Amino acid sequence: MSTNQPDHEQILVAGRPAGLRWRRNVRARRVALRVSPLDGEIIITLPPRASRHAGLTLLRAHENWVADRLAALPKPSHWRSGGTVPINNIAHRIIHDPLWRGAARISLRPEPSITLGGGAEFLTRRLRDALIARAREQFTAKATAKAILINRRIAGLRIKDTTSRWGSCAPDGTLMFSWRLIMAPDYVQDYVIGHEVAHLREMNHSPAFWALTERLTPHRDAATQWLATHGPALLRIGA
Repeated sequence: MSTNQPDHEQILVAGRPAGLRWRRNVRARRVALRVSPLDGEIIITLPPRASRHAGLTLLRAHENWVADRLAALPKPSHWRSGGTVPINNIAHRIIHDPLWRGAARISLRPEPSITLGGGAEFLTRRLRDALIARAREQFTAKATAKAILINRRIAGLRIKDTTSRWGSCAPDGTLMFSWRLIMAPDYVQDYVIGHEVAHLREMNHSPAFWALTERLTPHRDAATQWLATHGPALLRIGA
């Protein structure tokens, strides 16, 4: 972007203020428009030679669609001491103890809870780090077990904060999962992990791939339905 043009700005969409983020992508072939389910920003992606005018023209042509998407976003759920966060779809009480030392403690007794230390201003960051660590540990164990079943090896496992997919498998055998899946039920995690592990053998969505996925996880229908219903809200937790 030009140095005298901001990457972020505020605009009116259907008479209401909204955040707009500009992105320039050298590989883009056309102007693209989407609404981020994570922070509710409108994102316009421009090819190298496209003008901002072209982006705004696309936005105004689809203004009603954008307004509907913004209105449909779940309200953000902020983390605070005394509130709750789902871990494996079980609501855990968030406990901030300034005297607590060491890593976050996740416990199911006497009630499901997660205890975090440090300053109150770091609560969100520490909680996010704790969930990422739990996701990495839990997903690695599950993915490794499933890979063994099909005689495949995982090259690596990465935990990210994605908005367009819950998991992926790179050609080199590296798996990626959204850390937010740790908040979903076990059967949803099982399906997403099984789906990506199946790609270690079938890097496609052929009948052979789906047959292999069925071997690795029986939860496809229930999991995809749960993600369609509750996935958007997961993206807003901790926002």
